[in-house]
Amino acid sequence: MAFDNIVDAQRVLAVLDKRLGRFGLTLHPDKTRLVDFRPRRTESTRHPETDGTKFDFLGLTHVWGRSRRGKDMVMQVTAKGRFARALAAVSYWCRKHRNWSIRDQHRHLSSMMRGHFAYYGVGGNARRLRWFAHQVVRIWRKWLSRRDRQSVFRWNRLNEILKRHPLPPARILHSFATVSETLP
Repeated sequence: MAFDNIVDAQRVLAVLDKRLGRFGLTLHPDKTRLVDFRPRRTESTRHPETDGTKFDFLGLTHVWGRSRRGKDMVMQVTAKGRFARALAAVSYWCRKHRNWSIRDQHRHLSSMMRGHFAYYGVGGNARRLRWFAHQVVRIWRKWLSRRDRQSVFRWNRLNEILKRHPLPPARILHSFATVSETLP
């Protein structure tokens, strides 16, 4: 929930637990907090009862940033924990299926990457998406090198494969709106 002033936020937070209790629900203490989420806020103007200047929600970290035109915007970048979890899933899959054919591995990795880009492909997250694509290639090479004990899968060989079977590029699929476009 977003509020214009701290007093309203504190009042709602005080009664929210009781309101949810009527329906058998509770607030998670680690996930419920007051965040001073204002653009161009200096440390001296931060309210002392708030915690932090950014927050994680649905796998994305929300922070204030600037658009290319210089307007304030809420940037959403992949949360660090979710990024690490996605790379761990790719590594686990590559390890388990390293003896599949290159074509089948490529097909499945492409599907994993498209799914990642479909969810995390929001405005302001291009750098993390490119880094994810780069890390997927590195992980794939690592597990291709471990198919047997003798060989090492060289980069030039992987680059030839990627020319024939390119992995999907990192793409922003969901645009964003700046503050000036959303406010009347």
